[in-house]
Amino acid sequence: MTYTPINTLSVLVPAYNEEATIRNILDRLCSLELKYALHIEIVVVNDASQDRTGQLISEYSVEHNQVTLRCHNQLYNQGKGAAIRKAIELSTGDFIVVQDADLEYDPSEFDALLAPVIHAQADVVYGSRFIGGNPHRILFFWHSVGNKMLTTLSNMFTDLNLTDMETCYKLIRGDYARSLLIRENRFGIEPEITARLSRIKGIRFYEVGISYYGRTYAEGKKIGWRDGFRAIACILWYNIFDRKIFK
Repeated sequence: MTYTPINTLSVLVPAYNEEATIRNILDRLCSLELKYALHIEIVVVNDASQDRTGQLISEYSVEHNQVTLRCHNQLYNQGKGAAIRKAIELSTGDFIVVQDADLEYDPSEFDALLAPVIHAQADVVYGSRFIGGNPHRILFFWHSVGNKMLTTLSNMFTDLNLTDMETCYKLIRGDYARSLLIRENRFGIEPEITARLSRIKGIRFYEVGISYYGRTYAEGKKIGWRDGFRAIACILWYNIFDRKIFK
């Protein structure tokens, strides 16, 4: 069997007003023991949080200087997409993956995302919340309907058969990620990245099932109905009009 040599996985952590969970997710990442022996590089971008998120990240970095932890503070709040774009810029890994700071996704499942890559089968792996037998917190019916509608619309243009285009867990080859043109500053980054990646000649997409521990708005969930309409606009724009792939 052929194996792809991977030395470093860059974990990108965009954070905005996550003082309740930021240390917890960093603890999980720092203590992560992957099946595949990889060096983990953590890149945290504080998106001008109005709570103690930035302070906690700085303190954590000082306390854990034995791990590779890069920190960046945005001068003003720009959105999740802008934070991810900056984190990609600062990353050096062979592959990158986004890890939200809100504990909705479990980093222990990185092994499942990495498996198709390690076995030289994939360049991009999406973690789907809608396949497999992993645990899923039961929350918003209309969110799930909207997600499936957005994924279907995206698939119609990209000719992919994804089940969860909006997933946070997108494992992408580092050279692709760092050269990819990304314009969206908020949640529109998900359909934009999918559209641009789908046009790379010969790219290999895979999808694996993951668990999902969603949170309510009272617990800090930020995405709303306006972001859903923006996602529709992004699917149309980046598949029909703005078809450039790289910077």
